[in-house]
Amino acid sequence: MESLTADERLTLRTGAFGAVFLVSNAVPGVLAMVRESIAASGALVEAGGVVREALTSGPLPHLPQSPAAQIEAIVLPALRRAMEILRAKAPGEVEAYRSVVLVAADRVAQADGGVAPAEAAVIDRIRRTLAEAS
Repeated sequence: MESLTADERLTLRTGAFGAVFLVSNAVPGVLAMVRESIAASGALVEAGGVVREALTSGPLPHLPQSPAAQIEAIVLPALRRAMEILRAKAPGEVEAYRSVVLVAADRVAQADGGVAPAEAAVIDRIRRTLAEAS
């Protein structure tokens, strides 16, 4: 297993944190955002190995605040690229990354009392992107 470069770690963070951000923004609300942030951070730090190192070190990714299409235009390619990076450098971590992203996205959606249709649609796009990149 090769170690990841700083840019590669940032790509993994952009995909994971961006996925959480997309789900959180699907149904706006300040109080919900606080609960969602806590839920997501718990899922992201549960990762192990290379994925945990990438998600817990270095700067946070810079994402546009809106509209959702601009955020998706950055996040979904980052998820694809993250999967490519892991397949090439840490193939044993591919499933761990996919899992932590989906768990974090689901926890964000559940944090405010259930998954809204808009959140479910975003999670489905994230899931499809991760599956296509496999």
